[in-house]
Amino acid sequence: MAAKLSVNINKIATLRNARGGNTPSVLEAAKNCELFGADGITVHPRPDERHITKADTYALSKIVTTEFNIEGYPDERFLQMIKELRPAQATLVPDPPGVLTSNAGWDTLKYQDFLIDIIQQIKSWGVRTSIFIETDVKLIEAAAKTGVDRIEFYTGPYAEHFEENRPAAIEPYIIASEIADQCKLGINAGHDLSLKNLNYFAKNIPTLLEVSIGHALISDALYLGLENAVRMYKHELVK
Repeated sequence: MAAKLSVNINKIATLRNARGGNTPSVLEAAKNCELFGADGITVHPRPDERHITKADTYALSKIVTTEFNIEGYPDERFLQMIKELRPAQATLVPDPPGVLTSNAGWDTLKYQDFLIDIIQQIKSWGVRTSIFIETDVKLIEAAAKTGVDRIEFYTGPYAEHFEENRPAAIEPYIIASEIADQCKLGINAGHDLSLKNLNYFAKNIPTLLEVSIGHALISDALYLGLENAVRMYKHELVK
């Protein structure tokens, strides 16, 4: 089966916030993404609320009919949202306050005890857990010991080297996905995946369950329209 597409709509909120008001509407964008075939909606409500706000997150939880995925650093604010909203998935990222975008995975050896406690708490609320991670085999094996349901591969390095050497770019992810499978971890992926590199990634990672894509998809929607963009990304996930 093709991996699921979760559309990250942070950039819709960024555009809205540049002018104020409610145009474009993140709620309308989420509804349309689902209408056009998206399997889920992802948001990352950062503490400074520079794009998706806490209010957006609560409002979206009432109207998203597919899978709702909330990303964030698991501080008290984030955990309160997860407890109250009970999304389909909570994706934990190691971002410090003020970082521009998620550009590194968890050190699951250093933070293993911290992650064990957080993940146990979130799972007790009936929410699937995922952690943002790189392709280091030791970190993936350590991730399995936290009790997490899935890992989300940070695919920035893959996208960066894709054009110059595709086999070399994908190789670490193939190896890492095999280890994840052995550890019985589900596999998600995200960061800089695009219409250029998504199909190659999906075909080479056969156990890929879900991709979360925002910046590239929303940027393509400016040229292609949101409906075309969502449908094209879905098509690229066909293995």
